[in-house]
Amino acid sequence: MSQSTKGRGPSEARARLLNTATRIFYAEGIHSVGVDRIIAEAQVTRATLYRHFTGKEDLVLSYLDQADRELRAQAGAAQAAEESAAGKLRALCRTITEGIRSPGFRGCAFLNAAAEYPDPEHPVHRAVLAHRQWFLETVTGLLSRTGDAPAGPAGRHLVLLRDGAMASGCLSDPAAVSETFLEGVEGILRARGA
Repeated sequence: MSQSTKGRGPSEARARLLNTATRIFYAEGIHSVGVDRIIAEAQVTRATLYRHFTGKEDLVLSYLDQADRELRAQAGAAQAAEESAAGKLRALCRTITEGIRSPGFRGCAFLNAAAEYPDPEHPVHRAVLAHRQWFLETVTGLLSRTGDAPAGPAGRHLVLLRDGAMASGCLSDPAAVSETFLEGVEGILRARGA
């Protein structure tokens, strides 16, 4: 458990630190940004940083935890508006394309973090894998309700499509990437008879 969650509610200073780190980490990368810059831009003292986070790694883990919670909430809200499993999957995938089309899109925060923390035993890498496992289980669960064939291969296929869309979305036309991704999702659903 991070120091930031021990016995105290969120503070304005903690929120500023996390929001500043989130903005800079996503835009510029994690390793390229030092705590001194985050402290300066968040307009807090070094002591305030260490009151809320044990260090930069704890701040990075909090950044990924916040991103994970936000993506899970978006996914849940998108699915809630649909009744069928295929409709829920399409809605979930549309949230991905909304992200790709958003201003300042720089790829997947989790794929970006994994590139900077390749050691599978590192806590940051493990946080990335946990998020990816949730996404795989979510889409595989939805796909399992769309046909009789085992859903595992289709779920892994969709994750690969999503990864490609997230990487391509910041390198080429986000509208074309989004359209291609959604066409791929439809292909998976058609193959399952949905």
